[in-house]
Amino acid sequence: MGDHDVAERGREAFGRRAWSDAFHALVRADAEHRLEADDLERLGMAAYLTGRNEAAVAALERLHHRLLDAGAVGRAATWAFWLAFVHLQAGQHAQGGGWLARAQRLLDEADLDHPARGYLLVPPALQALDRRDGAAALALLEEVAAIAGRFDDPDLTVLGLLGRGQALVVAGDVDRGVRLLDEVMVEVTTGEVSPLVAGIAYCAVIIACRDVFDVRRAQEWTAALSRWCDGQQDLRPYRGQCLVHRSELMQLHGEWSDAMDEVEQACTHLAQRSDDPVMGMARYQQAELLRLTGRFDEAEEAYRQASAWGHPTQPGLALLRLAAGRTGDAAAAIRREVDAAEGDRVQRSRVLAAHVEIELAAGDLAAATAAVDELEGIAADFDSAYLDALADAARGTVQLAAGDAAQACVVLRRAWRSWQSLRAPYEAARVRILLARACRALDDHDTAEMELDAARRVLEELDAAPALAEVDELSRRPGPSADAPGGLTPRELEVLRLVATGATNREIADTLVISEKTVARHLSNMFTKLGLRTRAAATAWAYEHELA
Repeated sequence: MGDHDVAERGREAFGRRAWSDAFHALVRADAEHRLEADDLERLGMAAYLTGRNEAAVAALERLHHRLLDAGAVGRAATWAFWLAFVHLQAGQHAQGGGWLARAQRLLDEADLDHPARGYLLVPPALQALDRRDGAAALALLEEVAAIAGRFDDPDLTVLGLLGRGQALVVAGDVDRGVRLLDEVMVEVTTGEVSPLVAGIAYCAVIIACRDVFDVRRAQEWTAALSRWCDGQQDLRPYRGQCLVHRSELMQLHGEWSDAMDEVEQACTHLAQRSDDPVMGMARYQQAELLRLTGRFDEAEEAYRQASAWGHPTQPGLALLRLAAGRTGDAAAAIRREVDAAEGDRVQRSRVLAAHVEIELAAGDLAAATAAVDELEGIAADFDSAYLDALADAARGTVQLAAGDAAQACVVLRRAWRSWQSLRAPYEAARVRILLARACRALDDHDTAEMELDAARRVLEELDAAPALAEVDELSRRPGPSADAPGGLTPRELEVLRLVATGATNREIADTLVISEKTVARHLSNMFTKLGLRTRAAATAWAYEHELA
């Protein structure tokens, strides 16, 4: 096959987003005959999209110099910008800054009006966003939008819309900001946007939706990102972040086992590169799942790894300290985090609910009440069902601690309905535990037991060990104790009795209103505790101990 045929095969593969095929074909064509500028661009992009950063840099540097030699200064400056992007993504800030400076110098020396000038406004706009200076960022991004419109540049149009949406959210104009972010995704899904910019847009929009607790939009765009990633061969960037976002949504909707599988896939995927900062996000999500299932030592290590990657570890780490009985450490950590987020309502909203829980555990009702007041104010401004549910749950908790159990029941019931509508079973179960406490305070013990039974069923399904321990402590029924036969929990005893009747896993699941997966987990735990291997042996053990 001649070099022309190989190059054409590479172009064809690039057109159908078969990035690895495109890369290998273009590398072979380049070895046989030096590629022209357009094919060097394809080679650099295919290399980047398959995680071959060094090859991407090498190809794009050649492209940059080829364009300069041809007198295409504006296009050379644009690719200098993208070279800076690749270096900055890899944490190589000096080299990234050097390429940005080179692009600016080339444009200034040529006194050239070109879309590249718009691209070069994006980094300072992002720096302003990092400082939470929405007004400064917005001014720069309005200029980006003007340049994009003047030159009809699809990629620059998307970057300008994206940045303006983010800036408006930071400035507190959430409604306008979110509408712009929706427009970004319309451009991405229907316009001629490069895969590089499309991936940036997907990930940034999902994070923005998370920041304003817009669960519906986050879920919708995460599904779209997943489809986008799946349609591209051997895509390396963006896929890891997609898996993390999928895990977060699975966790919210009570699919914890699947959520752990998803985040472990993300960690494996991200480990193939040593410089991807998304690993910090993945490790934090992993730590959260480990904490909620009671695997505290593993959670501690995952939080440490998240920190090593530069990802914030709060409020999760403070809640881990609280669960381990280290209330003083938890309070010190969460107070510092709240102080550090002064003036940043998005970040404060992420930690205020944990602040309430920890301050109540520390006995500071006044601090908890002040935190709830602020959380409710933010929730009112953000118009977020998720944030409303969070604020109601926190308010009910504070009312209960203050001795107003009757009003707490009203607010907590509203919080429970909100969590149910969001399909958030764990959060709903936690509210039912609080409702049980409130009913107990009102001497309504029957309702309290029904709330605990309902919470127990959900938490067993999730394998949420710390929350289950709280239910066992509150319930009048005995929880697992040294006196229970074989150390079995009440639910394991129920499963054992049904096994002894000859019931299948499906029949046991139907009887106890749990999943077959949960039945299998109970059986595994039961066999381990009793030192048994078969259902027949378990049945014999049940009869021997008069449990059948």
